[in-house]
Amino acid sequence: MTHWRNLLLWGGLLLALVVANLGIRGHERTLSDGRVVLLELAPVDPRSLMQGDYMVLRFAVDEAILDALHPERRSDDGMGNSAAALGGMDEPCGPKGCRDGYVVVVPDREGVGRFVRIQDAPQPLADGEIAVRFRERDWWRVVIAGNSWFFPEGQAKRYEPARYAELRVAADGTALIAGLRDDKRKPL
Repeated sequence: MTHWRNLLLWGGLLLALVVANLGIRGHERTLSDGRVVLLELAPVDPRSLMQGDYMVLRFAVDEAILDALHPERRSDDGMGNSAAALGGMDEPCGPKGCRDGYVVVVPDREGVGRFVRIQDAPQPLADGEIAVRFRERDWWRVVIAGNSWFFPEGQAKRYEPARYAELRVAADGTALIAGLRDDKRKPL
C-alpha cells in the first residue's frame, strides 16, 4: 500500500513539474520569437508595500476596447452624464457579461500599436495587423498581458518615466510584457 502511495505522490509531482515547465517554455518562446508592439500607457501608478515595488499598468487602448464592447457606456442623458456614471449598468461587465477576445492593432512607423477593431479569434488578420488577447473584468477594466510591472525594490524612479509597454505577441494572440519604455520609446 505504501509503495503505491509513494508512486502516486512522485508521479503527481513529476506531472506538475512537466506541466509547469511546458508553460514556462511557451512563455520563453513568446518572449524570444513574438512580434514586438508598443502600447501606450494610460496614467495610473499605485504601489503595494505588501507585494514589493510594482506599477499597475493601464493601456490607452483599453478605452477603445470598452467603447467597442459597450457603445452604450458612452451615451449620456443629455446633461453630460454617461450611462456608467449614472449607474446605468447593474452587471459587472455590461448586458452581455464579461467578454474575452482579441484587440487588433496596427503598429505605426514607431512601433506603437493603434486600435483597429476587436474580434473573437486571433485570425483573420490583414497585413501588418497584430491580434492581442484581452480579458474584460468589469464595466471599466480590461486586462491585456497582465496589469502590473514588478521591479526591484528601490528602483521606482527608474520606471516613473514609463509611457509605453513593450509587448511580445505570439501568433495565438498571447502577449507578454517584455519591458517599459519612455516617451521617446527608449527602453528603461
